[in-house]
Amino acid sequence: MKAIQLLEKDRIELRDVPKPEIAENEILLRVRAASICGSDIRMWKNGYKNVTPETPLTLGHEFAGEIAEVGAKIRGYHVGQRVAAAPNIGCGTCDLCVSGNTHLCRNYDAFGISIPGGFAEYVRIPYHAISQGNIAILEEDISYQEAALVEPLSCVYNGQKLLGIRPGDDVLVIGLGPIGIMHIMTAKLFGAGKIFASDLSEERMEKAKELIPDIHLIRGDIREGFKEYGIEGVDVCIIAAPAAEAQAQSLYYMNMNGKLLFFGGLPKDRENVMINTNLIHYNQLQIQGCTKQSISEYRLCAKLVNDKRIPLALIMSDTYEITDYRAAFENAAAARGLKHVITF
Repeated sequence: MKAIQLLEKDRIELRDVPKPEIAENEILLRVRAASICGSDIRMWKNGYKNVTPETPLTLGHEFAGEIAEVGAKIRGYHVGQRVAAAPNIGCGTCDLCVSGNTHLCRNYDAFGISIPGGFAEYVRIPYHAISQGNIAILEEDISYQEAALVEPLSCVYNGQKLLGIRPGDDVLVIGLGPIGIMHIMTAKLFGAGKIFASDLSEERMEKAKELIPDIHLIRGDIREGFKEYGIEGVDVCIIAAPAAEAQAQSLYYMNMNGKLLFFGGLPKDRENVMINTNLIHYNQLQIQGCTKQSISEYRLCAKLVNDKRIPLALIMSDTYEITDYRAAFENAAAARGLKHVITF
């Protein structure tokens, strides 16, 4: 079968690899769609631990497909079933795992991170993923392309649930790539009032306005932009871009009792951020981080997309055959459009 593999820094290749064989307690998934994440691009550009030309890694952790084979000891799933798979697999025995937070396990595995991922024609789903509930059954109304995007959506949902947006809260989203758009969509679901949005790219701001017409765009200096809307700050601010300066400046945009979400990681050479802690103290601010998603959040987001509550189809820019992987990765790396999806 064909698979997109990382071999070393700046080197990915489409290769012929053996089709996985499954044990009696495993499932073989035929991949139908897999979307490119920013972490895939970072692994390509920077390399990744233990990945060498001798020990390559099949990338891809956002994927969906249909079950091709079912092990003899598997119950509840059958050949031909349409499914998506949450990527993070906990050890199953630590305190975090038994509390339902398998995604926070210190000894976790993940498709496309430590085990072969979804940029391949077939993926082996190991027993631990099946037993922990990583497989979500899809309804007919959700396309495979949309289902592949459930993974980043559920990461967004996890962050906003921790953030605690309340009905009527004014929200600012900084960074209008696919994650920022998902944050806007999810904030509306949580009942946000006015939603303001900003990005350094005029093209991305215009695209966000096209997709979600009732957002309020802010160009240039954000505090000056607030004045045009007659406000001094917002109740919630979400930094959906890997920008240290945006994190530091966000404290100045907040109302009293404001909440901030720093979504996503920063580059290693910019991970230490200087912030004004007096603003946190005197304005009683809360800063929230988040990572990955729980299995229950993943399944809930699959249902939200299936029920047409979150229109993920709007975020897909282009689809590609696996043989066109190079164009897909280069477009994603150059931030052209929004989500780029490889289809099978």
